[in-house]
Amino acid sequence: MSVAADASDTVSSADSRRRPAPAVLIAALGMVGVVVSLMQTLVIPIIPSLPALLHTSASNASWVITATLLAGAVATPISGRLGDMFGKRRVLFVNLLFLIAGSLICASFSSLIPEIVGRSLQGAAVGAIPLGISIMRDELPTERVGSAMAIMSATLGVGGAIGLPIAAFIAQNADWHMLFWSAAGMGALCAVLVFVFVPESPVRTPSRFDFGGAVGLSIALLALLIAITKGADWGWASASILTLFAISAVVFVGWAYFELRQQAPLVDIRVSARPRVLFTNFASIAVGFALYGISLTFPQLLMAPEQTGYGFGLSMVNAGLVMAPTGLVMMLLSPVSARLSASRGPKVTLMLGSAVIAVGYLCAVVLMNSVWEIMLAAAIVAGGVGLAYAAMPALIMGAVPITETAAANGLNSLMRSIGTSTSSAVMSVVLAHLTMTLGTHVLPSRDGFHTTFFIAMAAAVAAIVLTACIPMGKKAAA
Repeated sequence: MSVAADASDTVSSADSRRRPAPAVLIAALGMVGVVVSLMQTLVIPIIPSLPALLHTSASNASWVITATLLAGAVATPISGRLGDMFGKRRVLFVNLLFLIAGSLICASFSSLIPEIVGRSLQGAAVGAIPLGISIMRDELPTERVGSAMAIMSATLGVGGAIGLPIAAFIAQNADWHMLFWSAAGMGALCAVLVFVFVPESPVRTPSRFDFGGAVGLSIALLALLIAITKGADWGWASASILTLFAISAVVFVGWAYFELRQQAPLVDIRVSARPRVLFTNFASIAVGFALYGISLTFPQLLMAPEQTGYGFGLSMVNAGLVMAPTGLVMMLLSPVSARLSASRGPKVTLMLGSAVIAVGYLCAVVLMNSVWEIMLAAAIVAGGVGLAYAAMPALIMGAVPITETAAANGLNSLMRSIGTSTSSAVMSVVLAHLTMTLGTHVLPSRDGFHTTFFIAMAAAVAAIVLTACIPMGKKAAA
């Protein structure tokens, strides 16, 4: 213990000579968050062209999207635990190296396997966001922590929102490989910012890494998310999908039993089962589900031909520009969320954010007659997401030991990812089954879009109910 303490003192004293101003640290980590989350929407503009670009089938090309999701889900809790053990800045830097390496691989090849490998490495960098939140808790003055964590948490949505028009513009005006060269450049910039401006946190949890827990969680998550993302393609009642769900359930149970018997588990099941942490994570799944509605359905609505009676015939770039203000709204409301959490408590903020999301989707049902109405509804939903996402880290970190903040935030980010993955599967099925025919094309119908909005609204209401179940004693509220 004395050796670990001496090492921590050495790190702390060394960092104290170069610790940046709080605003610089927040800006650097915020930039990292935006760039990492941007990877999720990087290839959306070229999805229709991927089979031809990679000389493969549409089914195989879809793994370029799925691989990023799977890698992010597996890497996020593992990165958090490694950060608690070996240093959050160090693991954050490694995540950015993964992003750069993955981007360079994708930029250098035009075949399926290298693209899947590269996109997997890009997805593994998602763990940088919960690591950034934990660094802020360790390094910033108490009065700056709330607003800083809110901004960092909101980057999960901001990067995706602003990334869509940027990626669409690059794809429309340059070779598609430029998407990945640009991603490598942004990753390199973030790595420099982290190296120069982000100090190493002295808060460590020296222990042996739980390899068994990492393998078990990876298998369970891969089986679950492959089943969710491929259910519509393979058939929800097919033997493959049912087998994957069964494997996931069995492995999750075995993994939980294994983790309870470990002295230094990857995920502390006892802490995660605390009602405050448990219901916050459940609410995160519901909010993540509701969030993905604006990413999946609104652009399709804007780009649908005018002959459908509801579409506006916008290009991908113009649709992205219409959706871009949602990222700005999320970022602007993050500090508001922090102040509201400080005065009323993060539980109230999370409930309010979920309620605003529900109102936004209700507006989307009613307001479908012009582009500005769609933009308004999307902005309301984004505002609710900004409030809700910013409140989650405060709820989590108020209920876990300071030595487990990165792992706990990683698990919370994983819950949001499960929500968005499930939302993608559910809403894609709805839009694929509620259709209309326009010439030789089959397109989602107006009722299909209305149904997805009502489903997202129901998810937001579920988040309100789950948040209401979060216990908040006087100490926790403070």
